[in-house]
Amino acid sequence: MKRLRSILFALTVLLLASAAQAQQTSVRATVPFDFVIGNHVYPAGEYALKSITINDVPIRVENLQEATSRFILSGTCTSDEQSTSTKLVFHRIGDRYFLYQVWEQGNTEGREFPVSPAERQIAQNREKRELVVVAANIE
Repeated sequence: MKRLRSILFALTVLLLASAAQAQQTSVRATVPFDFVIGNHVYPAGEYALKSITINDVPIRVENLQEATSRFILSGTCTSDEQSTSTKLVFHRIGDRYFLYQVWEQGNTEGREFPVSPAERQIAQNREKRELVVVAANIE
């Protein structure tokens, strides 16, 4: 009986670990413009965005051309329908771009970044934000 419990416990742990792994963010995209996350400006280029923990809160943003990376806090965003593509969603205000969300194809949950102070300030002086979508790939 003890052995059966141990086997069931091990199977449960494996199932939970695989489900958690499936929810982690891991995308790659070529961004054709400079953009902002938080208080940092990122140059146009190829980026990998990966969650580093099971809860997905910190996201590692890596510039693959410059071999530099930063960790950014993110929150969960949801949709009633599954995302039809893997993508990065930006707010564009004037000529500035702010990373807003990351979605992986087939998921109803994505990652969302807080509105930066710079975006808030610029938004006060402009009429509207436009959404700009950049295609990405799952890594």
